[in-house]
Amino acid sequence: MNLQLNKKVFLISGGAKGIGAAISKTIAEEGGIPVFIDPSLGEGELLLTEIERMNQKALQIPTRLLHPENAREAVEKAIEVFGRIDGVVNNAGANDGVGLESGNPEIFRKSVEKNLGHYYDLVHFALPHLKKTKGSIVNISSKTAVTGQGNTSGYTAAKGAQLSLTREWAVELLPYGIRVNAVIPAEVMTPLYKRWIDTFENPQEQFDLIQSRIPLEKRMTTAQEIADMVVFLLSDRSSHTTGQWIYVDGGYTHLDRAIGRDQ
Repeated sequence: MNLQLNKKVFLISGGAKGIGAAISKTIAEEGGIPVFIDPSLGEGELLLTEIERMNQKALQIPTRLLHPENAREAVEKAIEVFGRIDGVVNNAGANDGVGLESGNPEIFRKSVEKNLGHYYDLVHFALPHLKKTKGSIVNISSKTAVTGQGNTSGYTAAKGAQLSLTREWAVELLPYGIRVNAVIPAEVMTPLYKRWIDTFENPQEQFDLIQSRIPLEKRMTTAQEIADMVVFLLSDRSSHTTGQWIYVDGGYTHLDRAIGRDQ
């Protein structure tokens, strides 16, 4: 399917590795121009090289979105280089394990801000340009926002707020024809996920246990499967889809995880 992204420009936070890198690469494969906002220089250089081999354009802005001015500068740089913005993918974030009993009010607030604030900042500064292009926004949330996980209050609070903002922005931006949707992964093998798995006494045993609980095919969702949905939502092929929370998780969130255990 031709997603008609030719020469369209998309900002992707955390777009140099993991799910973000798969999104950046898929945008390029579809003829678009990914601008990945990510401080990971090594991964970014490899991704730029791969995209250049496709004879496609891309740009890395090697910054971490810690403050509003970081987002503003990233938007200004994208406009300086390419002159337009057609979409934003809010993707950067990390499950930092700030819980209720194990945390405290100060680090809880820092966790929420770290995982949520830049979602607002990037869209706020990109909005004047998105209005010109009738662009699309995709927020990457997490199944933890709707299932809970335990011992990660800050992260889940931020992820739940991202879902709420998806609906709120979809309403506010209707007059401009800007669509806003969220993609909700569950179990996806990324560098951050592997780091978490490796904290267990027997990482392979824990990995196998998690996979066994995923209803569809008993396997992890791939970063590419997340990217395919995100890029579809960025494109005009999803032109009447807005305000949606779309789960790409092999049925993990909504189907009984006991399905097939005795088969």
